[in-house]
Amino acid sequence: MKRMPQPIPYQGSKRNIAVQILSLLPGDINTLIEPFAGSAAISIRAAYAGLARSFHLNDLNRPLTDLLRLIVNEPDRIASDYERLWHQQLGREREFYDEARAHFNTTKRPDLLLYLLARCVKASVRYNAAGEFNQSPDNRRKGRLPQSMREDIHSVSRLLKGKTRITCGDFTATINYLDPATDLLYMDPPYQGTSNGRDARYCSGVNLSSLIGFLTELNSQNAMFVLSYDGRKGSKTYGRRLPQELNLAHVMIEAGRSTQSTLLGRQDFTHESLYLSPALLDRIEPAAERIEKLAKWRSSSAQLKLNL
Repeated sequence: MKRMPQPIPYQGSKRNIAVQILSLLPGDINTLIEPFAGSAAISIRAAYAGLARSFHLNDLNRPLTDLLRLIVNEPDRIASDYERLWHQQLGREREFYDEARAHFNTTKRPDLLLYLLARCVKASVRYNAAGEFNQSPDNRRKGRLPQSMREDIHSVSRLLKGKTRITCGDFTATINYLDPATDLLYMDPPYQGTSNGRDARYCSGVNLSSLIGFLTELNSQNAMFVLSYDGRKGSKTYGRRLPQELNLAHVMIEAGRSTQSTLLGRQDFTHESLYLSPALLDRIEPAAERIEKLAKWRSSSAQLKLNL
């Protein structure tokens, strides 16, 4: 596999910083659980690196979990569906996109979602107040070529098929599948301030108090988890820091240029917040030395800053 496959283009995906995130994890995880799976970038990378024996992908967005299920279990079917849509658009790309978007908002078909994600501006998903997908297409391109999409779909299927549970539901329900002694949760919930308003980026937001309650319960079970939550874009900080009583280690990752700023003609850089649970720190002892080492790491795309 020459490069990491990612058939689902998704703004907010952690594909570009997956290596940095996974470098904080132990290498003998039984099940890696993603309560907010999105494009499943972390699980795909973890499967490639052999960091977990099995995976659990959950999301509240049912068309998205239906799409993940097809990619993992029926790769030929979803690849062929995408190819058919891609060819049908030729010669009337904008009109076809609008028709596909309207049809998706009525039917919630996963193949239509994949086509819309491949065609919409910067893979920047937007939903209106009625919960309908309303992002415009990038009229400069037709979307990913079918053969390239097929190759990535099959690559992901080879990595995850036969060892992945896919569920659609509230993130808190994933605790029912958790074995705290052997499993780890990676959480990437909608950030504070990105889920409200006329054009929300996610089909459903997350209540901060519910999230804190969930983290508290995980700590009570001595569970290992990593949480990506809020951060900084340019000089602007998003969201409040999580309560100190959770006893979480806080790491900042420089994640590169902001997609939203690029769309607006600016060059702000994004710094993502990572929170590590006490149980995870205990597992990767000596924790302080491990994180200090990572904090000194520099590359052209990422930079970690220790903030315990």
